[in-house]
Amino acid sequence: MCLLRFAPLEKPEKTNNMKITSATYISSKPRHEQCPTDGRPEYAFIGRSNVGKSSLINALTERRKLALTSSTPGKTLCINHFLINEQWYLVDLPGYGYAQRGKKEMEKLKNMISDYVLQREQLTCLFVLIDIRHDPQKVDLAFLHFLGSNGVPFAIVFTKADKLSNSKIKPAAEKYLQTLKEEWEELPPYFITSSTSKLGREELLAYIDDINKNL
Repeated sequence: MCLLRFAPLEKPEKTNNMKITSATYISSKPRHEQCPTDGRPEYAFIGRSNVGKSSLINALTERRKLALTSSTPGKTLCINHFLINEQWYLVDLPGYGYAQRGKKEMEKLKNMISDYVLQREQLTCLFVLIDIRHDPQKVDLAFLHFLGSNGVPFAIVFTKADKLSNSKIKPAAEKYLQTLKEEWEELPPYFITSSTSKLGREELLAYIDDINKNL
């Protein structure tokens, strides 16, 4: 049974007070040591290819083209830093589990991700994106187990909720969480989102804001 280490706060009940006044692209680097060294907190986003990561980042920041979206999955190949409100970094990490990559490239990206997740001191919370429409996938469950085993603070973000009817959204999330309960002693915070309807945007930003205020 895994014991998890979470980000330091529970999900806030209050309304989000964070307003995104600036969102600036800073850098794309292949190694975490080459990333910004100013010590600002980092909130990283990761998930399987085609989970809607770029669209979610653009919805959160209300910048349509901050993170480049593509009809072809697997385009993010570096650690991308965006400075938000001159206070914290939103980090766009490469997706995992894209089978059409070559073995050598997959190993390179795996090492890039694990090095950042395990060694980046500025990482404050890792948001793991899960497509709410699908049953639990082995690659996602394995990645969550990796995070739990290594004490990485993370939260689950269910994406593409607009693709389901309202009556099916909550049951789909609960079904996924029930699978996790078979192995996990305690579940991490989770959010249900849609880049199209902006569902969950305020909750996510309130969560980040609360953590920043308590650092």
